[in-house]
Amino acid sequence: MASSPTTSSSQSPRPPRPPRPNLAFRRLRGQRSPGEFAAAVRRAAREIDERVSCDARYIGRVEAGEIRCPNYAYERVFLHMFPGRTLTDLGFVPRSAVRGRGARTAEVAPAPRTTSPLSAPHETDGAYEPYVTTHDPYASYDPHDPYDPHEIDDQNHEESDVQRRAFMSGGTATVAAASLGPWGLAFGGTAEAAPRSVRRAGEAEAGALEEAVRKIRLLDDRHGADGLYRRAAAPLRAAYALLDAGAARQATTERLHTGAGELAISVGWLAHDSGRFDDARSHYAEALATARVARDPALEAHAFCNTSFLARDAGRPREAVRAAQAAQYAARPLGSARLLSLLALREAGGWAGLADRTGCEQALTRAQALYGRGPCDADPEWMSFYGDAELAGLEAQCWSTLGDWQRAAHQARRATRLQDPHFTRNLALYTAELADDLARAGHPDEAAAAGLRVLDLLDEVQSSRVQTMLAGTARVLLPHRRASGVSDFLERHRALPRPA
Repeated sequence: MASSPTTSSSQSPRPPRPPRPNLAFRRLRGQRSPGEFAAAVRRAAREIDERVSCDARYIGRVEAGEIRCPNYAYERVFLHMFPGRTLTDLGFVPRSAVRGRGARTAEVAPAPRTTSPLSAPHETDGAYEPYVTTHDPYASYDPHDPYDPHEIDDQNHEESDVQRRAFMSGGTATVAAASLGPWGLAFGGTAEAAPRSVRRAGEAEAGALEEAVRKIRLLDDRHGADGLYRRAAAPLRAAYALLDAGAARQATTERLHTGAGELAISVGWLAHDSGRFDDARSHYAEALATARVARDPALEAHAFCNTSFLARDAGRPREAVRAAQAAQYAARPLGSARLLSLLALREAGGWAGLADRTGCEQALTRAQALYGRGPCDADPEWMSFYGDAELAGLEAQCWSTLGDWQRAAHQARRATRLQDPHFTRNLALYTAELADDLARAGHPDEAAAAGLRVLDLLDEVQSSRVQTMLAGTARVLLPHRRASGVSDFLERHRALPRPA
């Protein structure tokens, strides 16, 4: 029987390069603990409207030399924190030394791929390995992606050039789907393979799981859920396989529970946003069960938060209120006013669905007061989307449900103005909300203009939620086809490809 190329004794694989500690970065931390320094990094990111999820583990990996060059988001934050310094001054190597052809001149032979899909010795040598079931040469490289997979896979140089070509030549949907490649998802369809073998998980596997969650969230922010949901099933199966295999350390087990629960919520959201409500309900219930088993109140609050949102969208407003209240009960000991603010908004959405204007207004007032306390270090990482734009957008949805179209349109317009244009999916969502509110408020020309802006974004966004909202707006505008811009909107909307 022929031996596998990865296990053949005829080959003598080069041992992995030991990381060199980043002493310069350690000096910059000074007397602060890694946790305190991570909090300073997050504060600096907020100052420049950047989004990073820095924690003490990340700082430790930088100082240990495991992260040789930060991704673009961290680079901007570090250079903001230490003006006048370069990445080299901070102890990092140049990006050209860890990516693409430039790096290949220094090291010709790529690192051998381990035979176990659950092996990931350190960040610079396959930290995504838990989700690799087949080698995907077309996994996309996104030069604008703050969670750039090549930050942690700097030795696979030939593949990085293929990924650049795939990104430049592929459409947005293809690129978004291919970006899930580091987790073993097929380029052309749903991945069916589960991990081939399972060993006890360690810190690297837990870190890879956490990074998978971040990647899915970022792709959803940019492209919407359609086309991503089915491809996200494989990493979710792998996550629960890791849980089933167990870990040697209790701290790692806790990280795996949290990571698997957060991944279940992320996959549930992809189902939710693409109109698969039954699938979403199942994934959220799985996350809630994981939270209860792990006794993790933060995960429990997140699961109830999404369950409330789903119940509202599925026409079960009383369940939305109850789930939001349960989420607030779980979240109170966590010390995050912003989290409680978002949960109050979820409750407000439920009261609006019950046509209880008083209950809705009280919850909105509470949400605004809590939001006004500002961010803090206790805010969960997954809440990075929740800012001024989301607050306005969710309030707009409440007024819309209550039939107060003028107030809804006012808040939706605020949301579109406040939204970071890089997060295309939310921009499309808020603009679609604005178009519908304007149409129902009796402003067909303004509604058509907003609707046309949404249609311009649909080349980048695939979201059944946005498509459904546009269809409703088109029905409202049909009697006003003579108004300025309405016929153009209706014609372009009619020409949209219909989902299979």
